[in-house]
Amino acid sequence: MNTKNLKKIIIAAMFSAVIAVATMIIRIPSPTGYVNFGDCFVLIAGWLLGPFGILAAAIGSALADFLSSYTIYIIPTFIIKGCMALCAWTLFKAISNGGKKRIAASYITSAVIAEIIMVSGYFIFEAIFFNPMLAVQSVLGNVFQGLTGILAGTLLIGAIKKQNIHII
Repeated sequence: MNTKNLKKIIIAAMFSAVIAVATMIIRIPSPTGYVNFGDCFVLIAGWLLGPFGILAAAIGSALADFLSSYTIYIIPTFIIKGCMALCAWTLFKAISNGGKKRIAASYITSAVIAEIIMVSGYFIFEAIFFNPMLAVQSVLGNVFQGLTGILAGTLLIGAIKKQNIHII
């Protein structure tokens, strides 16, 4: 294994831990549960780490569900959060060619689409495994969660890039 891949694996493991902690510890009450900052770091992991970020997002988010005793959500969360990071990474890469304005728009666009994946993914899971009315009731909370992730994620990645911090 080369040094660059080892460094990416170590940073991805650290991102998994940060995602789990940000999901479990930082909780803002909402009408349908709580909002956390895990999605912020799911997006950043995807943007900065690519394929390694996808695994970090999936593992960290699923770990938070496991440690918080939301065991029925572990597998759907693993899939949904991994898809979010995949979307953030691939869309950003596809549309970010250009100046600074295009890069900022690329972060925002990829974050919005990734959060739409989150809202629809949990809606589908809850409609199938619980009931459609519960799924409908959770949409508002998940939208608020998504908006929080978009805002915090894009602001934080902007600060990281402005300070010229190189994670890898």
